[in-house]
Amino acid sequence: MEQPLAPYSVCNLAAVNLAEMANKDTKTVDFEKLIKTVEVGVRMQDNVIDATPYFLPENKHQALGERRVGLGVMGLHDLLIYCETEYGSEEGNVLVDKVFETIATTAYRASIELAKEKGSFPFLEGEETAETNRLREAFTQTGFMSKMPADILDGVKEYGIRNSHLLTVAPTGSTGTMVGVSTGLEPYFSFSYFRSGRLGKFIEVKADIVQEYLDNHPEADPNNLPAWFVSAMELAPEAHADVQCVIQRWIDSSISKTVNAPKGYSVDQVEKVYERLYKGGAKGGTVYVDGSRDTQVLTLKAEDNTFDETEEVETKEKSKVVLVDTINDLRSTNVTIGNEVGNTCPVCREGTVEDLGGCNTCTSCGAQLKCGL
Repeated sequence: MEQPLAPYSVCNLAAVNLAEMANKDTKTVDFEKLIKTVEVGVRMQDNVIDATPYFLPENKHQALGERRVGLGVMGLHDLLIYCETEYGSEEGNVLVDKVFETIATTAYRASIELAKEKGSFPFLEGEETAETNRLREAFTQTGFMSKMPADILDGVKEYGIRNSHLLTVAPTGSTGTMVGVSTGLEPYFSFSYFRSGRLGKFIEVKADIVQEYLDNHPEADPNNLPAWFVSAMELAPEAHADVQCVIQRWIDSSISKTVNAPKGYSVDQVEKVYERLYKGGAKGGTVYVDGSRDTQVLTLKAEDNTFDETEEVETKEKSKVVLVDTINDLRSTNVTIGNEVGNTCPVCREGTVEDLGGCNTCTSCGAQLKCGL
């Protein structure tokens, strides 16, 4: 859980695309662009709080009282690749630390500026000036705030701050994939892999950044890319954990990050990774041992992810495609079309939906329609 919440609190997430923060000519981070982007992001998310139609009065009270937002990132690995820096290396961690320090300090300064314009979040304001000063002083003495520069601490004491929390990092699995960058904080799982999707058992995903590099470097060997094209499964689990701990220093809430471990990783080894995360200051952590579940979202080969251990891998006929203008009006049929077991498949209109490996799956076209895991 990357965002621990108070009762009736709500999750207001956004993500900066770090891939767009690279200066590809100089192979450096464009920190000026990053600062401007974070400033806009904080103001936008703060506006979302007021624009949201809350369904429960308790949600509205909590959201308007704490004005919590969670600005995160996607495309971290892309940024490191553009800077020709290896994810998980000592040099990479130094750059990552600087990037997230910039995000954190910029977000807090932006929230203080918003407090000057619109006032601090109400839960930080007392009925009397003395009470308000006491609350602001206590806010600046928290563990996270202890690493903040003096101007931020002084700003909170004088003006308050608009948002109780500003930073978190969600997985951005769908949105990162949609825009073609690495998701959340993760390195690329592989630069060519299979993703389990709802409209097909396996979807092959190829990272655009590799082709971009090859286009710009025609002399490069696609089978022997530079070290900064390291993949998640090539990294040691300890390297995954260390990157997470570096970033956690600058995240006031928490972060979503998977420590990928190879097949055969023992319970004792997993325990040591969790100890490393704890000692490094992480608020939580996930260790995933490759192949530890019968099915998994990401695999290097399609045949690695089967719903039935006895299922044979064979060439199937091309999946059926139904065009919108060929579908009969649902009201004129006497069948139930949907994603529940026993329904007729809404994709091909021919198969029956059955529970296969924990997913409601069409027996004809193989579309995964609903996950029960």
